Amino acid sequence: MTLSLTHVHGDRITVAHGAAGTELFSYVYRPEADWEAPKPYLHPIRTLSGGLVTDYRPNDHRWHKGLQLTASHLSGQNLWGGNTYVHGEGYLALPERVGSMAHVAFEEVAAEGDRAVIAERLTWHPHGGELWAEEERRVEVRDVDPDTGSWTLTWTSSVTNRRAEPLRFGSPTTHGRPAAGYTGLFWRGPRAFRGGRVFTADTDASSQSDPMGSQAPWLAYVGEHDGRDGHATLVFEHAPSNDHSGEKGTHPAHWFVRSDPFAAVAPSWAFHEELVLPPGEALCRAYRVVVADGAWDRPRVAAHLAGLAW
Repeated sequence: MTLSLTHVHGDRITVAHGAAGTELFSYVYRPEADWEAPKPYLHPIRTLSGGLVTDYRPNDHRWHKGLQLTASHLSGQNLWGGNTYVHGEGYLALPERVGSMAHVAFEEVAAEGDRAVIAERLTWHPHGGELWAEEERRVEVRDVDPDTGSWTLTWTSSVTNRRAEPLRFGSPTTHGRPAAGYTGLFWRGPRAFRGGRVFTADTDASSQSDPMGSQAPWLAYVGEHDGRDGHATLVFEHAPSNDHSGEKGTHPAHWFVRSDPFAAVAPSWAFHEELVLPPGEALCRAYRVVVADGAWDRPRVAAHLAGLAW
């Protein structure tokens, strides 16, 4: 179950598993196109058997890149990428609003046994380049389990407001577009996963209830591969320490999820209402993503998560 790590300095860190060297993911931190709001991301992400479970720069949204931390509406700026939603006018090309998240340094990059860690410091900037926030990020591989065909990624971020005024985290929904509350940790699935099965801790895939904008401790997405037989299951889970206060609900935050016209999931920081971060304060969030071979059902997901420790 040994993990190995390869660091191409200034570009990416790749974590691989086992004698066959299956690459579980690459953490890419080199800057990319300004229009796409440069920021680090994970792609490709693969199952233990090598099945691809992320997409990169799809033709419908070039700024969708694997798994990444985003901020679609941040105090008038767009750290998500692409066009910006403006109520009453739709999506507009406003390059003067597109910001970035920049790599500063790695605090730890290591792999030993069945654990790997990437600890990084980043800075957040509006289009003009001012310092708006500092982030401490920790991405870890845990619980590599060939018996269940699964492995776990944990993502922890602490974002500190370095402005003299509050940072206001929002989304297209907080700005008037229904069912578009994407912001925060965002996953884009491969094109083959369109039409996949979605279920949560509270609903199964046969439920008539749409999980978009709902609350649940975890959400699972099951997709079927192109190019090879079989399925993969991704499970997104909030850490118990997360808090999302507001009149429309407390922890866990609300889910943004689509299976059509593309596969996407985000535990939204600001689905129904803005999240306001005062000067000098930190927004701390932690998530677990289970990447598994096969089409898991709700009882299997629940049993597996119950056996994992934070």
